[in-house]
Amino acid sequence: MRAIVQNTYGGPEVLTETELPMPEPGVGEIRVRVAAAGVNPTDWKHRDGTIPYDHGLPATTGWDVAGTVDKVGPGVTIFDEGDEVFGMLPYPYEPGGYAAYATAPARSFAAKPESIDFTQAAALPLASLTAWQALNDTARLTRGQHVLIQGGAGGVGHLAVQIARHLGAEVTATASADDADFVRSLGAARVVDYRTTTISDVLTDADAALVPFTGQTRLDSLRAVRRGGVLVSLLGADDPALALAGERGVRYRSMMVQSDHAGMQAIADMAATGALHAKIHSTLPLSRAAQAHRLGEDGKTDGKLVLIP
Repeated sequence: MRAIVQNTYGGPEVLTETELPMPEPGVGEIRVRVAAAGVNPTDWKHRDGTIPYDHGLPATTGWDVAGTVDKVGPGVTIFDEGDEVFGMLPYPYEPGGYAAYATAPARSFAAKPESIDFTQAAALPLASLTAWQALNDTARLTRGQHVLIQGGAGGVGHLAVQIARHLGAEVTATASADDADFVRSLGAARVVDYRTTTISDVLTDADAALVPFTGQTRLDSLRAVRRGGVLVSLLGADDPALALAGERGVRYRSMMVQSDHAGMQAIADMAATGALHAKIHSTLPLSRAAQAHRLGEDGKTDGKLVLIP
């Protein structure tokens, strides 16, 4: 089968198209004929060695896939051959989305809603699961609470705004002035321009915060959360953040996204009703995976990138 493989860490040029043996699904797994594969920042961070692959090299990167079940392994009862599915391959241990076929545990997937296409489906899993697990499972947002979402126009952020609204929370999000109208259209009640305003100058009583940044932004976010509230960090912790959280009585949670059948089902349900939609910047053929990485790393995309095998 066709696949994008790297044999060394480095720039986008290390991604090369090659032929690999067809994978076989194991116990509890399905094989998916990939119709579209999502591209995420963690893909190029693994590619360049910032986050080394758990299993080493060579490697085929990519965790987000959407496609059709091609073969069912022993013990699988929730899908049949021919079913259309989407999901996140087990992160960070088992990448392989940049390929014509991928295998993974069946419960890493959900049925693709008929109302969305494969491109939209492939753009959702990792970023949406991150937002869902942060806001629903970790912060345990409830209707009427107030949440701060840093980077409201970003890959995780624009989905987090929609998920928070679905959960009934009031959203304050940060974004540039150019992105403010877009973030409001997603459901944010207030958008703060991070270039001109320190968030803790205008917000001090948020029940929760989702923060995909480090440094001063994370510290300012802690000051925006009320005592007894929670901050969910997507980039670990450091001593200054932990110390400030302790001083302010804010619960500090550092999370990494995990495969999650129930979470994927919640995402599918939201997508089916139009409550959750990924902004797509562009689609590229699988053979141009290196170009997709260059576009993403340049930071000039205004939505998700998707590869089409």
